Amino acid sequence: MDPVGVAAAVPPDAGPGPAWQGKCPWGAPSTTSISCSLADVMSEQLAKELQLEEENAAFPEVVAVAEGPFITGENVDTSSDLMLAQMLQMEFDREYDAQLRREEKKINGDSKVSISFENYRKVHPYDSDSSEDEVDWQDTRHDPYRADKPTTTPRRGFVGKGKDITTKHDEVVCGRKNTARMENFAPEFQVGDGIGMDLKLSNQVFNALKQHAYSEERRSARLHEKKEHSTAEKAVDPKTRLLLYKMVNAGTLETITGCISTGKESVVFHAYGGKSAAEDKVIPPECAIKVFKTTLNEFKNRDKYIKDDYRFKDRFSKLNPRKIIRMWAEKEMHNLARMQNAGIPCPEVVILKKHVLVMSFIGQDQVPAPKLKDVTLSSEDMKKAYHQVLNMMQQLYKECNLVHADLSEYNMLWHDGKVWLIDVSQSVEPTHPHGLEFLFRDCRNVSQFFQKGGVAEALNERELFNAVSGLNITADNEVDFLEEIETLEKMNEDHVQNQGKKLSMFSSDGDPPIYDE
Repeated sequence: MDPVGVAAAVPPDAGPGPAWQGKCPWGAPSTTSISCSLADVMSEQLAKELQLEEENAAFPEVVAVAEGPFITGENVDTSSDLMLAQMLQMEFDREYDAQLRREEKKINGDSKVSISFENYRKVHPYDSDSSEDEVDWQDTRHDPYRADKPTTTPRRGFVGKGKDITTKHDEVVCGRKNTARMENFAPEFQVGDGIGMDLKLSNQVFNALKQHAYSEERRSARLHEKKEHSTAEKAVDPKTRLLLYKMVNAGTLETITGCISTGKESVVFHAYGGKSAAEDKVIPPECAIKVFKTTLNEFKNRDKYIKDDYRFKDRFSKLNPRKIIRMWAEKEMHNLARMQNAGIPCPEVVILKKHVLVMSFIGQDQVPAPKLKDVTLSSEDMKKAYHQVLNMMQQLYKECNLVHADLSEYNMLWHDGKVWLIDVSQSVEPTHPHGLEFLFRDCRNVSQFFQKGGVAEALNERELFNAVSGLNITADNEVDFLEEIETLEKMNEDHVQNQGKKLSMFSSDGDPPIYDE
C-alpha cells in the first residue's frame, strides 16, 4: 500500500493515540509559522522576554536567589553565577572582619599590649565599597619597608617552660631589641638594614652608638647655627645682609658691586656711594665696606689689644662675643678719625653700623690700590716711601697718641704716589701695657722691608724705635733693649694705676655718627 495513501486514510478526528501515529516519518514536516511584524523582531523587550523564558526553563532555582536581598545595584549584572558568588563572598567577609574587630576591641580594652587578628581577616584588594571605618587591605599585609617590632617580653620576665625558658636578659633577644631601637636615631645617622640582616647588638655597642649619634646631632646643630649666624668667607650672614640692604634703601650706598678683599678678621666689599641725609656730610663716589666677621676664631688671641685699652676697658667682656666685635669696629673708627685729623693718608670714615664700617675707597674704578709688598717701585720711589712711612709713624705716635701694632708692608697701600695706612682696628695708645712692645715690632717690620728693598739710609729696628718714640734707650743687643722696654711699660702701668685713668680724647676726634639699632 502506498504510504501516502495510508496517511490520508486516517481520519482527522481520530482519537488520541501514540505520537508516532499522527506523524509520518516519510512525509513532509508540518511547520507552524507565527506571524509577527519586523518591529517586533527588532524590539529589545521581546529579546529580553525570550531570554528570561529560556533561563527560567533551564535554571528555575536562579530566580529565587535573584529575588533575594543581596542584589541592590541597578547597574550590577546579576545574570552571571560568578558575579553572584563574589557578591555573597564579599558580604560574608565584611561580616567576618567586623566580628574580628569587635573581638579585638573586647580583648585589648585599654591595655598597652594589644593583640591583633590581622592575619585572619579576609578583606580583598578589589573591595572598593568598604566603609571608612574598615581596615584597608594594604594595612593587613606585611610591609617589607617597615621594621618588624621585636617580640615583647611578658611582665613575668620570661617566656617558655623548662629548659626552653627565655628571659628578658637573653643575649639574642636584647641584641635584636637594640637593633630595632637604632631606628630612633637621627635621620642623618645611617644605621642600615640591621633588622633585615638579623643583626644583634650588645648593650655596650648600642650605648656607644647612641652616644655617638647624640654627639653628631648636637655637632650638626652647632654647625648649622654657626653657618646661619656668622660671616663666612666672602659671604655675610642674614643680619649683616639686612644692614647692607638698609644702607642701600636709605640712599647712603647706591649699589654694592662685590668682594675685593678677605682677611682673618673681616671681609671688604666695594660699593658706589649715594647721597647723605646730612647736608654737611659728603659721601665719596666709591666706598669700601668692611664687614667684621662675627666668628671669634680669629679674635680669641686678640683681646689683649682691647681689654687693656682704657677707652674700652670698662665695656670689655669675654662673655659677650658680639659686643667685642662691635667694639673692634668702633675702635677702628675712632683710630681712623684721629689719623684723619692729623693729616695721615688713610681711608675716610663714612658711617658705622654695628659691625659694618663704611669708608672711602682707596683705588679707582673698582680696582683697589696695591699693597706695598705687591708693587714694584723704583729706588727713588722706595726711598720716598720710606721717609713718608717714618714721618707717618712719628705723627701717629706723637700727634695721634697711637701705635699701629700691626704695621707692615701688608697694611700699607701705594696710591697716587704715596703710602696709605689701613687696618688700624688693633691700634693702641702708648700707655697700653704692651704699647711699646707693639711699637718695637712695627719698627722691626718696617726696617726689614725697606732694608730688603735697597734703601741704604733705612734705620734698624732699635734706631727706628728711638726716632719714633723720642726715647733714648741704649742697649748693645736686642734682649737688653726689650728688657728696658718692659721696665718702662711696668713703670707706666704703675703710674697709670696710681694717677687714675687718662681722660678720653674722643670729644676732639670729630668722630662720625654711630648707629646701633
